[in-house]
Amino acid sequence: MADIDSSVDILMVEDNANDEALTLHELRKYHLTNRIQVVRDGQEALEYVFCTGRYATRDIKDQPHVILLDIKLPFVDGLEVLKRIKSDQRTRTIPVVMLTSSREERDLIESYRLGVNSYIVKPVDFDQFKESARTLGMYWLLLNKPPKAA
Repeated sequence: MADIDSSVDILMVEDNANDEALTLHELRKYHLTNRIQVVRDGQEALEYVFCTGRYATRDIKDQPHVILLDIKLPFVDGLEVLKRIKSDQRTRTIPVVMLTSSREERDLIESYRLGVNSYIVKPVDFDQFKESARTLGMYWLLLNKPPKAA
């Protein structure tokens, strides 16, 4: 079970250990955040966001500043996670960034239809991936001003 941190900057929903490690390394390298919660499937992401199951002791008002969400996840896919987050009054204002390897036009269109805030295709190139993680962290954690959770 993951550590419960009631005040995280980023909720990363990523089932690929290499992508997770690289993204975390880059965010920490530039001191963009120390408070990151990683979950590895869509079901765990929903439990975290909605404070159920293994995260039942969390306060739903204590939400991450941004969610980095992969589309292709075990148990519940990223599009379904996005749909549930954006359809609930308590969580709809949380910025969600699809950080995915999917270049499928239908995934892009569906993500925006469901309310995603940004859609980023993971670069295959190592240096591009590092730069994407750094830029992503700088924008969503330092520049973006989200509304307070409902």
